[in-house]
Amino acid sequence: MTEQEPWKACLNLAEIEAAGAAAMAPGPRAYYAGGAADEVSMRDNRASFERWRIVPRMFVPNTPRDASVEVLGRRWPQPFAIAPMALQRNGHPDGEVAVARAAAARGLTYCLSTCASAGFDEIAATGAPRWFQLYLLSDRARSQALIEEAEATGHEALILTIDTPVTGLRERDIRDGYGLPKGVEYCLIRREGSQRGTSVLDDAIQPTYSWDDLAWVLSVTRMPVLVKGILHPEDARRAVEMGAAGIVVSNHGGRQLDMAIAGLDALPAIAEAVGDRGVVLMDGGVRRGTDVLIALALGARAVLLGRPVLFALPLGGEPAVGHALDLLTKEIDRALVLSGIPDAREWRREHLVRAGELPGRGA
Repeated sequence: MTEQEPWKACLNLAEIEAAGAAAMAPGPRAYYAGGAADEVSMRDNRASFERWRIVPRMFVPNTPRDASVEVLGRRWPQPFAIAPMALQRNGHPDGEVAVARAAAARGLTYCLSTCASAGFDEIAATGAPRWFQLYLLSDRARSQALIEEAEATGHEALILTIDTPVTGLRERDIRDGYGLPKGVEYCLIRREGSQRGTSVLDDAIQPTYSWDDLAWVLSVTRMPVLVKGILHPEDARRAVEMGAAGIVVSNHGGRQLDMAIAGLDALPAIAEAVGDRGVVLMDGGVRRGTDVLIALALGARAVLLGRPVLFALPLGGEPAVGHALDLLTKEIDRALVLSGIPDAREWRREHLVRAGELPGRGA
């Protein structure tokens, strides 16, 4: 390892986050690391995985093993993709482009945010499989233009995020004075006015949502639409009944409504409500390969990986992000071997117990 390659000393995603945070200025670090209000939901995202234990099976051949899953007609080599995240040039000049290149090199799907600091063409040029995440804007024509541009640049699916009519109470941002650093901008929603990060978004996004908005999005795109920010099974059921291709179970990384239920805790009921009518993904708190497999066992087809990717960026751009992705991939492979469940598609609730319970002693 050299001083220019600090990521090589990181053995897991938690170490990536710690090292990346230490390398950032206070404002951008607060923007990446913070949650809403007292950050209870953000902490609970992580704690939710610790409420489960895996029950390994023995005398199971561990070769071949297969971490791949099928999501909307594409075979993903790993059961995770890169979550949509804003302003990745906060962490490195290459920002989203660096992350997308690292994803492309590994065949991973990259989700581009409406609040990206890079444009559609820049991400398309990386060759990564791509999804686009949409915040509905107050300017409906601009929302439609974004959808059309995403289609034209080869994005395979649309994630409609519906939990952000306003940004959450992000006190770390206020305390540390976060504003858009020089050279960083919202490339897809450029607006004149305030340079404080959250106010630009609040000015641009639609301040309320209804089921009619989902119907409108479904009517103007050929891309499959997944609804992100769902935490109640009745909302998930209605979304797929209206034609959504799937649900992303998410509390927005704990950045919106503090005290909201963790995505993993909401996942089983939502997976049951959706059934075979759509694909269910989740995000929030994923830091280990075993976390990914726990989410699969509870009903997710795959997970979206967020903050560890952001914190890898300031450690060295694309190579550091690649290292983070490789760490998680290797952990998944090792867990498939040691669990005795070597196929990611075979993970079920029966392979888990609640922490403190014994196998066969109840759910």
